[in-house]
Amino acid sequence: MAYILIGSLLIGLTLGLLGSGGSAITVPILVYLVGHGAKESIAESMAIVGMISIAAAIPYASSKLIDWRSVIFFGLPGMLGTLMGASLGGLATEALQLVVFGTVLLAAAFVMFRRARSAAGAHESLELPAHQAPIWKMACEGIGVGVLTGFVGVGGGFLIVPALVILGKLPMRNAIGTSLVIIVINATVGFAKYEHFLVSHQMSVNWHTILVFTLIGIAGSVAGHKLNARLNQHVLKTVFAGFLVLLGGFVIVHEGSKLVPAAARQAQTTTHNVSAVLPAQNRIATLTLQGEQ
Repeated sequence: MAYILIGSLLIGLTLGLLGSGGSAITVPILVYLVGHGAKESIAESMAIVGMISIAAAIPYASSKLIDWRSVIFFGLPGMLGTLMGASLGGLATEALQLVVFGTVLLAAAFVMFRRARSAAGAHESLELPAHQAPIWKMACEGIGVGVLTGFVGVGGGFLIVPALVILGKLPMRNAIGTSLVIIVINATVGFAKYEHFLVSHQMSVNWHTILVFTLIGIAGSVAGHKLNARLNQHVLKTVFAGFLVLLGGFVIVHEGSKLVPAAARQAQTTTHNVSAVLPAQNRIATLTLQGEQ
């Protein structure tokens, strides 16, 4: 129970402080601290992050900091991508999903390092720039983020926010608010798809865990939002990016070690089968020659 309380508070604080990154630590907490299976954890992560994002998006919506054009042209194609990613995730082994997840954490750390450096000393414009990217570019980006969301269970805020800033030409505050709505859409579709998969395989999510994580996570996001103005964002993002590098490296090494023996066993089995067939073929050839003589 202590792991659930600490983990959910950490997720909420991360979302409140940084506007993203909470989903990046949800799956590892559920797998390695709570002890749930990878596929159950991915589904639970989508439910938790989706509900926390609803609460986090309300202040942005009331302040009119959500760009609904981007929600439509980025978020709706993302639903298709999420369905595709969730379908692929159901076919993949848990170890492979977690290795991909670890790789995503490293990518998130890289993006966060870059954002931390570029944001140092920069001043944000509150006016919406003109010349937004073509709709097809936003749709393709949305599908890509959706596939990632469905396969490994991350909200994708670390990718959505930069995409909305670059392609959608949104100021950072609008990008964060819009990102939260898109995360809710993707997480809802992904959770529904995974829940169908789990039920068909006699598995299920733990609703008690989801509820506790969500409630404490929402409280943590409120606290994180209040702390946000008092902390140095450049240092905070740099430290969190470093944490993601360590976490991603651990997941890749831990789960990758499961993939290598499996591949080695398969190779050994193939070699054994071949070596068993060859002597038999040699004996048949010898008997054939003896019969001809």
